[in-house]
Amino acid sequence: MNTVSIMAHADDEMRCLGALLKCRARGDRLYFVTVTDGSKGFVQRPEIERAEAAAIRHAEMSALAAAAGGEYINLGEPDEFLYDTPEVRMKLIEAIRQAGAELIFTHYHEDYNADHIAVNRLVHHCAMQASLPVLPTASAPLAAPPAIFQCEPFGAIHFPASYYVDISAYHEEKVRLLLHHASQETAMQMAVGSGFAGLCERPEAFRGEQAGCRYAEAFIPMPGRGTIKPYPVLP
Repeated sequence: MNTVSIMAHADDEMRCLGALLKCRARGDRLYFVTVTDGSKGFVQRPEIERAEAAAIRHAEMSALAAAAGGEYINLGEPDEFLYDTPEVRMKLIEAIRQAGAELIFTHYHEDYNADHIAVNRLVHHCAMQASLPVLPTASAPLAAPPAIFQCEPFGAIHFPASYYVDISAYHEEKVRLLLHHASQETAMQMAVGSGFAGLCERPEAFRGEQAGCRYAEAFIPMPGRGTIKPYPVLP
């Protein structure tokens, strides 16, 4: 199965990376798609030029994807100014087709960040269009719409999880991989007082307690034409 993380920014895969690693273990091919360039993620260096910031974020995400055995596609839209436009839709449709997506993880429809919400709506539309021939791209249309699961957001947002993935065996590898985002480890320590280890440990232990394991990630399927499958999809 071709499994794809479609996120607004590099490091947003944090909420599904354990599930991705478990998908890899069953033989899936992994793809990481980010829609923005992540250039506004430097609270520690607010004066940094966009091109330099984007290059750092691209290198970090590329390193994580390679270490995870996956491929990285960066659409390069301006960070914190993401809008649903025809051009962005076509770029994302091509990325979904290029990856041959059969399973997608993306943002929840409620979130603290408007770029995250925009990606949720883009995925909702573009995943359907990716299987139809009416919008031609370099890659051929998908054979069928992919399954889509929304990841748990940060903060005080109600998230009625209905699917859980036991990632106990992958938690440590997940944190190690996330440390490839060295700039964001520093930025989050400054912004929220916690790095990747803490940001993963607390919610995963909570969801693990609910699911009867040590660590788990929680998801909600995205309803849409063809996105709900009559067979098991998550590992």
